[in-house]
Amino acid sequence: MLPTSFLQIGHERGEILVEIKINEHESFETALKRFNRKIQQEGILAEARRREHFEKPSMKRKRKEAARRRKAMRKTA
Repeated sequence: MLPTSFLQIGHERGEILVEIKINEHESFETALKRFNRKIQQEGILAEARRREHFEKPSMKRKRKEAARRRKAMRKTA
């Protein structure tokens, strides 16, 4: 059977980032849950939040360095 419709999130350049096929006997709520789960797994929502405001290069370096330090502490502990 062919899916009846799609849920998709795109980008301004026309590329499709996430696409969910809604099956014929599937409720919209179930499809929406699958869509939200896929967005979470792909990291799209986190990326959108991160790009919401401009981050200065110096702040980006500080954030990455702090993440490296946290990762190193987890490895040694």
